[in-house]
Amino acid sequence: MLDANNLSFHYTRCDPGETPDFAFSFRLAPGECLAVSGPSGAGKSTLLNLLAGFLSPSGGRLTWLGEDLTDQPPWARGMTTVFQDHNLFEHLPVWINVGLGLSPDLRLSDDQRSDILDGLAEVGLGGLHDRLPGELSGGQQQRVALLRSLVRETRVLLLDEPFSGLDRGNREALWGLVRRQQAAGVAVLLVSHDPEDVEALAQRRLRLVEGRLVSP
Repeated sequence: MLDANNLSFHYTRCDPGETPDFAFSFRLAPGECLAVSGPSGAGKSTLLNLLAGFLSPSGGRLTWLGEDLTDQPPWARGMTTVFQDHNLFEHLPVWINVGLGLSPDLRLSDDQRSDILDGLAEVGLGGLHDRLPGELSGGQQQRVALLRSLVRETRVLLLDEPFSGLDRGNREALWGLVRRQQAAGVAVLLVSHDPEDVEALAQRRLRLVEGRLVSP
């Protein structure tokens, strides 16, 4: 169980009308998908950054199955984050970008290399494994970034609008990969405004209002 108990953050500077104070409380079970929505500036990015460890909370506690994650660095939390900007390595071909999700030192077995090619084919990128990210469209880069995250061994998957701009066929293929992770016990927090994505994956929904998570 991922348990956020009054996980708080305060912005000392923010634009007029924006919320400076945030306090998040929720629970997310292994294998469950929780969808979070809210208007711009409501705190979606703040929530993801606190969970991933990219921001340090001003108060509260975050645990996973009783293990305190509150002060742990991002690499030690067992979480994988997919942000909207893809974060691909532009000088590395597609298959290596995906392979980094399996092994940071790229010591890949033949089976792992085969799994990478199969995964690329599954998300509509078969035959593009040797291309550089700059040779792909934005939507294709998005699929590479998501596939890299979905092949990685993780316990919590944080998704920030991961399917935006993709056609229905590719979205369904990626939904299938996310469901496969859920079936393996991975907890998923999905930030999305798209009702089809939420309906396809989420068991529960919450909405961000004035820095708090509330029922929709």
